[in-house]
Amino acid sequence: MLAGEAPLLEAARDAAFQTLMSWADETRDIAVRANADTPADAELARNFNARGIGLCRTEHMFFEADRLTVMREMIFADTPADRAAVLERLLPMQRADFTDLFRIMQGQPVCIRLFDPPLHEFLPADRAGHLQLADALDLPVSDVTRRVEALGEYNPMLGMRGVRLGITVPEIYDMQARAIFEATLEASRDGAPVVPEIMIPLVSARREVEIVKTRVDAVAAAVRNETGRDFTYRLGVMVETPRAALRAGEIAPLVSFLSFGTNDLTQMTYGLSRDDAGRFMSTYVQQGVYPEDPFHVLDVDGVGELLRIGAERGRAANPDVVLSICGEHGGNPESIGFCRDAGFTYVSCSPFRVPVARLAAAQLSVRDRIEASRGKTAQDPSP
Repeated sequence: MLAGEAPLLEAARDAAFQTLMSWADETRDIAVRANADTPADAELARNFNARGIGLCRTEHMFFEADRLTVMREMIFADTPADRAAVLERLLPMQRADFTDLFRIMQGQPVCIRLFDPPLHEFLPADRAGHLQLADALDLPVSDVTRRVEALGEYNPMLGMRGVRLGITVPEIYDMQARAIFEATLEASRDGAPVVPEIMIPLVSARREVEIVKTRVDAVAAAVRNETGRDFTYRLGVMVETPRAALRAGEIAPLVSFLSFGTNDLTQMTYGLSRDDAGRFMSTYVQQGVYPEDPFHVLDVDGVGELLRIGAERGRAANPDVVLSICGEHGGNPESIGFCRDAGFTYVSCSPFRVPVARLAAAQLSVRDRIEASRGKTAQDPSP
């Protein structure tokens, strides 16, 4: 038993570690990126030699106190013009966020997921919070209460979030796209050229991609005209609904990459809330219903079949499409093995799992070479 806080040491990245990791990087045949939402996460990703950021969740940037108030003002704005005016105040903050990430990653790819959560997450849920918000926004409490109730949903994770929010409240994605492009130009002034990747979340239909792509391209054209400078970017889709995987052949020609969000894809494939599964998951695993918790170890049979279908159909329609996974499964050795077999370009996981993922990818490559060598020896034994 310890009294007080035990002293902790920073994980060593000494010469032996660096040597081992360099061997792993020479051997592996699938790239490893990191999920990173903040400059601190990006620094970790660089320190662990991630090959870029595979998932930057932009909504985490809006929960800081100064930004949260502005977000709430935007939610209470009555017209698109009013929303755009409020979001104009968030633009420099987002631009600074992305500029920091681009500079830290020094020309490595950075994949930015556009705003994903339902808007009610930014509003208080209790009466005291409603009173405080009414005071901050100089609104009657009844107006605040009505707005909060109007945004309530029976199942918000399957409601107006992701691309659905981007289409119905397009000013949010317009602002984020502009912030990304302006940050691209800023970070490219004194460093390696930046080619940002913009990812549309929760897609289930080709038309959704067409609508968002048109607006993002328009913002890019506007920034080019205003600055007189050119830049390139890649647009892609986060495949996290079963329908997106099944219709990947329709979606792939419109995009540069398909990144499979295995957290939500597992949730929707099983019809199982990952936030509530803990109540019975241990019983299910003990009784052999599931061999492992599918939120910890990728279900290669069910969810994996959707991944294979999506990869095959997407690649058939667009041979140049980049394939990846960006859920927490990305750091799991078994999942990395599956992605290698399916021809994925990279996996993305939390920064601290990057060294494990790099090593696992190398071990899988070595295993395959050994097995191939044994197969040749068996077919052509020495005299």
